[in-house]
Amino acid sequence: MKESVSVVCKYTGLAAAISCSSYLLATESGSPSTSVGVYDFGAGFLPPATEHGSFASRAAFYSADKLANGNGDSTPGQDFSLDVFSISAVYLKMMDKQLLGGRYGYSVIVPFLKMDGSLSVSVPGVGTVFEDDAELFRLGDIQAVPFILGWNLAPNFAVNTQFAVQAPTGDYDKDRFISPSINHWVFTPSAAFTYITQSGFEISSNFQLDISTKNEDTDYQNGLEYRHEFGFGQHVNEWTLGLGGYYYRQLTDDKTGGDYTGQPIVDGNKLETLALGPAISYFSPGMPNVWFHAYKEFDSVNRSEGYNIALRVAHSF
Repeated sequence: MKESVSVVCKYTGLAAAISCSSYLLATESGSPSTSVGVYDFGAGFLPPATEHGSFASRAAFYSADKLANGNGDSTPGQDFSLDVFSISAVYLKMMDKQLLGGRYGYSVIVPFLKMDGSLSVSVPGVGTVFEDDAELFRLGDIQAVPFILGWNLAPNFAVNTQFAVQAPTGDYDKDRFISPSINHWVFTPSAAFTYITQSGFEISSNFQLDISTKNEDTDYQNGLEYRHEFGFGQHVNEWTLGLGGYYYRQLTDDKTGGDYTGQPIVDGNKLETLALGPAISYFSPGMPNVWFHAYKEFDSVNRSEGYNIALRVAHSF
């Protein structure tokens, strides 16, 4: 972290970070350690076991012009904007091999991020005391998922569990306004389910925890993070139409070591946000699967608040 503060806004592809030196937000970065808005309809189902596996790509855009403080309000005198476009390449291989009665698989996700951010801080009677902006396009932090287990408990009910490892492979500079990496490891256990009623109404959810190691460059460690992503919708032929979103909350306090030089942590520096919006998906046997959503964030605390739009396409070969 810079001498005063860091704000990291990580969205979609897997990682994106901005470090600003005048305002302390939740976690070291002010956003979840792993990407948000990934799962909605069909979260519990996994691809079939095929010879070459499944390939997917996800393009997403996040835009925010509000930095919420610990009360959920914008801080007077701040002018903030952030736009992040990310595109990710995903490979997922499901196998016929079973473990604990479930099908085994693994995957890897490689993100690239184009980021454009700016922040200025003004003090009444003094004027602008801090101003910075940056724009870049770089590789983000790669995520490997060495353990996936899926159970199709019924034709209309599926469950899976995964364990992911996010490595600090992206470009990072603690003194730069924007970095595509968060510069620490993240370990993520998760569980998901999808249930579809006889009338075609779907309920899908994914629950996960993010467990972060320390950022050795800043001597800062994020607290334990919880996220619930969901989708509720009606199946109409090959389409599913409805509502999606995510709820994110940091469960434990951030920690710093003796080499940390930023602002003191206040009340654990925890962040929270809720996002809701329309979601749609398309599934037809033999055709690529398609998902799209447009979410608006609400009730954010200690982080940016904006819009999350994403398009995901996947196909098995």
